[in-house]
Amino acid sequence: MAPLAPMAQQAPSTYPVAFLARRAAMALAAAAVLGGAAAPAAYAVDGADGAPAAGSPKTLPEGLYGTKDPQYDGVWRQSLALLAQHTVGVRPATSAVRWLVGQQCADGAFTAFRAEPGKPCDAKTMRDTNQTAAAVQALAALGGHDETVQKAVNWLKSVQNDDGGWSSMAGSPSDANSTSVVIGALAAAGAKPESVTSKKGGRTPYDGLLTFRLGCDVKEGERGAFTFQLKGAAANADATAAAATGALGKGFVVAPAGGAADTPVKPLSCKDGKADGKSGDKGPAAAEGGAGYLVAQLGKSGHHLLSAMPGQEKQPDVGNTADAVVALAAGGHRSAAQQPLKWLEKNAAAWARQNGPAAYAQLVLAAHATGTDPRSFGGTDLVTALNATGPEPAGTTTPGKNARPAEDSDGGVNVWWVVGVGLAVGAGIGFLLSGRRKKNDL
Repeated sequence: MAPLAPMAQQAPSTYPVAFLARRAAMALAAAAVLGGAAAPAAYAVDGADGAPAAGSPKTLPEGLYGTKDPQYDGVWRQSLALLAQHTVGVRPATSAVRWLVGQQCADGAFTAFRAEPGKPCDAKTMRDTNQTAAAVQALAALGGHDETVQKAVNWLKSVQNDDGGWSSMAGSPSDANSTSVVIGALAAAGAKPESVTSKKGGRTPYDGLLTFRLGCDVKEGERGAFTFQLKGAAANADATAAAATGALGKGFVVAPAGGAADTPVKPLSCKDGKADGKSGDKGPAAAEGGAGYLVAQLGKSGHHLLSAMPGQEKQPDVGNTADAVVALAAGGHRSAAQQPLKWLEKNAAAWARQNGPAAYAQLVLAAHATGTDPRSFGGTDLVTALNATGPEPAGTTTPGKNARPAEDSDGGVNVWWVVGVGLAVGAGIGFLLSGRRKKNDL
């Protein structure tokens, strides 16, 4: 499989930009763990060597998390960082929240990064449903940003496709990942996803999401999985993890089950060529089938998911494994989530150090969903590490700890991700995106 063309030549309808950062991060992490590739070049900050991508500022904006070029993932990584901090009782710096709010366009949409927030968005601004939905989840959780959140939700509703779902870029075919993250945003904002219907056909986000579910007409090993898009439909672990959470009406933050009963995982069962399941219970049934597929994939590779670079053997996919843990926890499958969680505790530290705020946030949210202490995650204090990638937090609201005010300064930042033309071509980052469409073996 050949690498993609440079970013400027890629079609937004084919390659979802919002998830590009995470997919690129997984490749870089695998390379770092195996020693097979050099780390990405640092973003140009305070005169350091290395140049940002065209159109990016020469220095990082105040309040932004991470040191890498934010052109393709700024809002995404900022949103996850703020959301993870809030979830564990950390009050983010005012500058960090202000930066995120300032990225919104007048129509309510967010793009990945606006170098000049004071300049109005125009027709060339690449508005992105994933970045917008991530911002909604973060700002809704933080509170005090009702107008910003409502404008973003209204924009998301305005670009809903006729099938009830969303693509990363408005007007493109829907995909499971984008539909799932928007469902999470609607729920976080207090808008019932089932009441949000397409203008044509009156389809809900759940209707759209379930179109990507693979049923009894595929081979047994793929039943219950979700595909990224209908074109070239194939079982995809990344899409399945997202959809198994979205089908339950949940977003990035999943509350730990606590003393609730553990729910055993039941793979999709087919009788007479039809899937079992109660009518009217399609969302939970679809989530359960997706969980069954994830558990099977996790069991094949030693409790983690896999992905592969072109021409190379499959390697551990840390970010996707973290998403799978959250999906299993969302479905109440506490026992099933334990083995991949333990694998993350043993193996995710190097990946998170390499990839910065969004990576740390993913692990914090996986720990939270399973009732695990993120401050002692396999010997790593994920919360302290996440805090260090951005401006110093304003304090903490963690029960049992005294709130500690802090200067609203741009603190020490760490590495996350950069995409440039040379890296996209040389490292084969394109595989990580096209894999959502073509990966048949995850």
